[in-house]
Amino acid sequence: MDEMESGIVKKFMFVNRKPPHGTVYALEVLEMVLISAAFDQDVHLAFLDDGVFQLKKGQAPAGIGVKNFSPTFRALEGYDIEKLFVEAESLAERGLSEDDLLVPAEIISRADMGRLMGEMDVVVTA
Repeated sequence: MDEMESGIVKKFMFVNRKPPHGTVYALEVLEMVLISAAFDQDVHLAFLDDGVFQLKKGQAPAGIGVKNFSPTFRALEGYDIEKLFVEAESLAERGLSEDDLLVPAEIISRADMGRLMGEMDVVVTA
């Protein structure tokens, strides 16, 4: 019997480091998050580096021919995905603040982010 069948819940952290547009990484991580939640896993999302731009309000990528998937982050709560973490230093380095974020997220230091990652069973970075 594999772990999913035995009902063991694992702590997953999906680390978003890439900007929301220009690559497939951001959208594919979001799809992995939704799949993990469908299997009742303990899902955490972390946004670091340019990944903080994924949560920025007011994205309008139509001009570059890309669909805006950022509203999907608002739907995460409906999937019981409420553990979103943003690295404070990444926000500050990009001139952003908590007020710029599309959805509520816990702002934590780089050191605390490292500790949190250490508590996970599985860490997926993109």
